Amino acid sequence: MTKPPEDFLSVLNARSQDIFKKIVERYLDTGMPVGSRDLSRMLQVGLSPASVRNVMADLEDLGLIAAPHTSAGRAPTQEGLRFFVDAMLEVGAVDERERSQIASHIEGRQGQVEDFLTEASQLLSGLSQGAGVVIAAKADMVLRHIEFVRLDATRAMAVLVGQDGQVENRILDLPPGLAASTLTQASNYLAHHVVGRTIAEARKALAEQRAEQRAELDELTQKLVDAGIATLSQPSASSQPTVIVRGRANLINDAMASDDLARMRQLFDELESKDGLLDLLGDAEKAQGVRIFIGSENKLFSLSGSSVILSPYKDANDKVVGVLGVIGPTRLNYARIVPVVDYTANVISAMMARKR
Repeated sequence: MTKPPEDFLSVLNARSQDIFKKIVERYLDTGMPVGSRDLSRMLQVGLSPASVRNVMADLEDLGLIAAPHTSAGRAPTQEGLRFFVDAMLEVGAVDERERSQIASHIEGRQGQVEDFLTEASQLLSGLSQGAGVVIAAKADMVLRHIEFVRLDATRAMAVLVGQDGQVENRILDLPPGLAASTLTQASNYLAHHVVGRTIAEARKALAEQRAEQRAELDELTQKLVDAGIATLSQPSASSQPTVIVRGRANLINDAMASDDLARMRQLFDELESKDGLLDLLGDAEKAQGVRIFIGSENKLFSLSGSSVILSPYKDANDKVVGVLGVIGPTRLNYARIVPVVDYTANVISAMMARKR
C-alpha cells in the first residue's frame, strides 16, 4: 500500500529530498535512469559520488527508486512518482500561447457537442505528445411519449420515445387479472407526469407524487404505475459513455518493446469496449479538479503502465457529465500538463453552459 507523502517527508532530510527530486526530474526529462556520478555534478552542494550512492541506497530501501533492468543508474518507482507528484510537484499556470490555442480552437468550433469534445481530445494530444481522451456520459433522454403495449396475459412492453426520436423498449410483468382499460389508464397517468422531463427527472417527480397516486389510482393501476417507474430505473444500452481518443500513435511510438505495445493495444481495446468507464465517470463526480493516476493505480489503465491525467467537466447545471485528459508514459511532464488539462476542462464546461 502506498504511503502518504508526509511519511516519506518525515524520514527524508533536505539532502535526500534534493537527490530524489533530481532523479525524478532527470527521468521525466529523458526517460533514463541516472547514476551517482552524474547526480554529484547536478547538485548545488558538492557531494562525492560515494556520498550520493549512500543516499540513493536509502531511497531504494524506502521503495522510492530502483534500478531498471541491469542499469547502474536509478529511476523512480511508481510509489516514488506518486510521492513526487503529491509532495514535490510545482504546478504553474498555462502559458498565454497555449491558453489562446486551446480557447480559440474549442470556442471557434461549430456543430454538435461531440465536435468540440473531439477538438479538445486532438488538442490535448498535440500539446502533450500523448493521447488525448474524452469520456462523455450519454445525455439522459428527454421523454416525448410513454405507453404500455400488452404482449400477452402476463407481460407488457413499455415504449419510451425521446424528443430526439430515440426509442427504447423495456419489458415488465403485469399484475394478474389486468384489464385493457387499466393498462390505458396507467399509460395516460405516466405520460401526463413524464413528458418533457428526462428519465431521471421523471423518476423523481413520480416518486414525490406517490401519496397523490394512491388517492387517484386503484390498486391494480398503482401496481402497474410502480412497475413503470421501475422500468425507468433500468439502465439502457444507450447509457454507455462516448469515448474519444486522439493521438494513439504517440503512445505506440513511445512503447518500443513488444510487451509495451501489447499492453498499449489492450488499453485501447478496453477503452473501445467501455469497460470500467462508468466507474471512472463515477469517480470524477466525487473529484475536486484534476486527478493523476500513475501505473496500476486505476484498474482501467493498470496493465498499460501509463500515467493518466484527468479532469471532470460540467454542464450548465454544474453537473459532472464527463472527463477529459491525457494518457502518456509515466514520465509525463506533470507540471506542464496538469494545468493544461485543468484549463481545457474549464473551457469545455463554459462551452457546455452556453449550449444550454
